[in-house]
Amino acid sequence: MINENAGSVRVRVPASTANLGPGFDTLGMSLSLYIWVEMRRAERTTVHFAGEGFEGIPADKRNLIYKVAQLVFEEAGESVPELEIGMRSDIPLTRGLGSSASAIIAGMAAANALIGSPLSKERLFDLATGLERHPDNVGASLFGGIIAAAWDGERADYVRIEPPQALKVLVLIPEFELATSEARAVLPQQLSIQDAVYNISRSSLLTAALFSGRLDLLASAMRDRLHQPYRAALVPGMEKILEQASDHGALGAALSGAGPTLLAFVDRNGGRHGELETFMQSVMREHGIEARALWLEPDLEGAVCETGSRSDLFPELIKGEISS
Repeated sequence: MINENAGSVRVRVPASTANLGPGFDTLGMSLSLYIWVEMRRAERTTVHFAGEGFEGIPADKRNLIYKVAQLVFEEAGESVPELEIGMRSDIPLTRGLGSSASAIIAGMAAANALIGSPLSKERLFDLATGLERHPDNVGASLFGGIIAAAWDGERADYVRIEPPQALKVLVLIPEFELATSEARAVLPQQLSIQDAVYNISRSSLLTAALFSGRLDLLASAMRDRLHQPYRAALVPGMEKILEQASDHGALGAALSGAGPTLLAFVDRNGGRHGELETFMQSVMREHGIEARALWLEPDLEGAVCETGSRSDLFPELIKGEISS
């Protein structure tokens, strides 16, 4: 039965960056950009948007949040109620920061809480990975921190790694969109054994380095031959930034997910943050591209849910959360 004590639920879910260079479809990390979703039962399904960036997104039962909520209700054996949904997101769409994954996790976490949380996080992870077809973004958004995961088509196994305390992240978000389908279309269907070993070794080294806090190994461990060389033509300036970022204070650099966002790991105690940001933006401008730089933290909490019976209107309530 629907939890009558949960008049409404509100969730906050972080953005994510996937691959971290060589860990294609297996490594992800949550970042301190967020989507907020509020959900409650209603007589008629409606979706409210607070803020910008929702142009063209359905405000009815075609909405992704509503659809994934239905999956949770069905998995839990509940009837699917009409829902009132409120959304606010600071995660830019189609930029390689896991916007769809965070929305999926937000919808699932809110729906699960609304019916008393009968599904475990692990089950939500399986459901979400089944939709995304890879576990890195959804795992990071759900659990927080750094996720190393594998998906066999039915079940997702994972290990959560606590990010090193000194780790800080610079993301450079170009002012153009890049669809994941387009970024995957340029990838080769076959790799040489040399390139396969190259990526396996660096992905293994990167996972171990992050687990042990060996930040000195990131520049070497984040190199990749599986996807980034083939996607370089889609993101002007990317090749130069990945090759030279360490010369300007980065611990390592990578394409964030399918792009076009680029990210650099830095030591928060280092003194060259301004130099790195200036370098990355100047390379983009050499190609006539404006880009927004954001300094972010690894999010440690993942999806956070509140339950209650507050009667605030959705956009106003979510705006209050944003500004508090």
